[in-house]
Amino acid sequence: MSLSVWEAVAVFLAGIAAGTINTVVGSGTLITFPTLLATGMSPLTANFSNTVGLVPGSLSGAWGYRAELRGQRPRLIRLGIGSLIGGAIGALLLFWLPSSAFKEIVPALIAIGLFLVVFGPQISRRVAARAEARGGLHEHGAGWVWPAIAGAGVYGGYFGAAQGVLLMAIMGIGIDDDLQRLNAVKNVLAAIVNGVAAVIFIGAGHVDWPAAGLLAVGSVIGGQIGSTVGRKLPAGLLRALIVVVGIAALVSFFV
Repeated sequence: MSLSVWEAVAVFLAGIAAGTINTVVGSGTLITFPTLLATGMSPLTANFSNTVGLVPGSLSGAWGYRAELRGQRPRLIRLGIGSLIGGAIGALLLFWLPSSAFKEIVPALIAIGLFLVVFGPQISRRVAARAEARGGLHEHGAGWVWPAIAGAGVYGGYFGAAQGVLLMAIMGIGIDDDLQRLNAVKNVLAAIVNGVAAVIFIGAGHVDWPAAGLLAVGSVIGGQIGSTVGRKLPAGLLRALIVVVGIAALVSFFV
């Protein structure tokens, strides 16, 4: 479909906002998806175009956090495999399951993610104490981290809103590391999930390329803005921002 000038501007600005939010926290889809629907696009085409358009922004955000990624290559490879598998499964579920199925699950997942973010410090201290008693926590995190990351990938490949909230909750509890370093890993994992889902969606067609292109350019700009702002946030403020965005995601599903 063809976009009017004002619709094109709105999609481009939504891409900038989403790229910024995705890099700092996640849930940029809560901005771009409704914007695409407002142009008259069908939900399926909007979902496909949104995922494809936000991939460059995810890569931009990951590049912006490259300093925090140093020394994390083994972790990225291990967790990245989980995200790759989960993202592919999630994208395929979009074709296999009725939309009503995940509408029931998504709010519960976001709520769980928020609970884990809020109480993460207390839970992580207990996890670390138990791990220390067994000889210390592995650099890749607790044993349940990998399947949880893969599960978040399934959700991200299917829709993706608040994927960053879930990823940060999982890693913040299961991996003993600085929150900014984990945020850098989150951006790479989100890029992997969005990337594999985009490949599948492109193969299936239904991508509105003008809209996806505008989102791509905007999200790349936003990714650089987000990486600049995000790394300056203290851990407490970053955690609070994650909670605020997660609550916004919950509200959007019930309104």
